[in-house]
Amino acid sequence: MLGGQAAAVHFQERDGQPAATMGLQRRRILHSLRSVQALRDNREQMARTNHNFTVGKVAMGPGAPFFFIAGPCVIESESHAMMIAERLAAVARELRVPLIFKASYDKANRSSLASFRGPGIKEGLRILGEIKEKFALPILTDVHDVAQVAPAAEVCDVIQIPAFLCRQTDLLVAAGKSGRAVNIKKGQFVSPWEMGNAVEKIASTGNHKIIVTERGASFGYQNLVVDMRSFPILHKLGYPVVFDVTHSVQLPGGEGKSSGGQPEFIEPLARAGAAAGASGLFTEVHDNPAKALSDGTNALPLERFRPLVERIVKIASLVREWEKP
Repeated sequence: MLGGQAAAVHFQERDGQPAATMGLQRRRILHSLRSVQALRDNREQMARTNHNFTVGKVAMGPGAPFFFIAGPCVIESESHAMMIAERLAAVARELRVPLIFKASYDKANRSSLASFRGPGIKEGLRILGEIKEKFALPILTDVHDVAQVAPAAEVCDVIQIPAFLCRQTDLLVAAGKSGRAVNIKKGQFVSPWEMGNAVEKIASTGNHKIIVTERGASFGYQNLVVDMRSFPILHKLGYPVVFDVTHSVQLPGGEGKSSGGQPEFIEPLARAGAAAGASGLFTEVHDNPAKALSDGTNALPLERFRPLVERIVKIASLVREWEKP
């Protein structure tokens, strides 16, 4: 029984085809049908299970406090990354909000070959390790191929799958096998309900420390739109749902050899995402967005991080009050 309808398969000997061959075909078809049904049963089970876990000291799952993932798009230098981390850690400590620091060691999908990519994996992970030790913050970074997963997992608490790679089976499975929490960015070309496939690939490894992040959907050329229905749909997968608000205001490739952005919409969208039930907020911040070496056009100015956090926490608290049984 699939999709509520019975499937009847009839086999006859045709054109002199041996019955044994027909029997083999029948067994293959039945095996395929059973596999499809098993996947559907597994997804239904996921929808009934809400997973709780921790990333460092940051609790995830139903009832957990609203959390923040923040940092620069890319490591521009050790001193710059340290400065950003120190400022963010101070805000998190003063406001008593959970924070995960994020930064990339290599931006492998820049618009132009000439664009700055970062210090590379070896130096980048060393810097992230220093930040983790000095400020006692969980660390998130993204990986772009299977070979990067193991070294990244030695340092980082969260392995992030970039939106463009959210369907790459080998990468998802390798991230799952690392034992670290995995944040999957929803591709701009993927519907919310399709993300169940990506989640299943990671969960198949036995790792249920999964975060799903909404970052907007392609809306014509060089534009993104956020469908707020995405948050309750993604929550049905049973995992925390994060809103990447700064990439959602990006205009991909809008500057020709780099992406543009509309940062004036960061706060309105962040408020809407929190109201729609997001578990956490992902923001890329920079002390001088106009001089940023990557994605400055859609970055949140560092001085605006604290007031944004203060407002979002109030909305998230109200939403959690409404959701109490």
